Amino acid sequence: MKITVRAAVEADLGALLGLYGELNPEDLPLSQAVAEGVWADISRQRGRTVLVAEVEGVVAGTVDCVVMPNLTRGGRAILFVENVVVAGRFQRRGVGRRLMEAAVRLGESAGCYKVQLLAADDEYVHSFYEACGFKALAQGFRRYVE
Repeated sequence: MKITVRAAVEADLGALLGLYGELNPEDLPLSQAVAEGVWADISRQRGRTVLVAEVEGVVAGTVDCVVMPNLTRGGRAILFVENVVVAGRFQRRGVGRRLMEAAVRLGESAGCYKVQLLAADDEYVHSFYEACGFKALAQGFRRYVE
């Protein structure tokens, strides 16, 4: 199975929305107009790259990467990873690993000193990230804004 990872383009929007629907099935779908407006904002954001993995021309997974400039660590940036999802029919076939490798390479090419993410409290998810070379070194906190 050939897996190709590339930066997402506007034509991938429908596939991305489908993947995000698998990631967060409780979310109401965005209207096309709202989705297009959000995509326009994402595509203009400096340091933001949404990667997609394709298998035989089908978008099989995605990861959203944001390079954040930083005034510590010698001015080296941090790459934050969010919205990692692989379509159910492509899971456990190397797609997620290839996406995470591409995210790390993106961080390296941007001069980042680390790649950071928060993971769901799920043993399988934790073992996946550990297999990709990530270590659970800190406790994450979040506060949702209503």
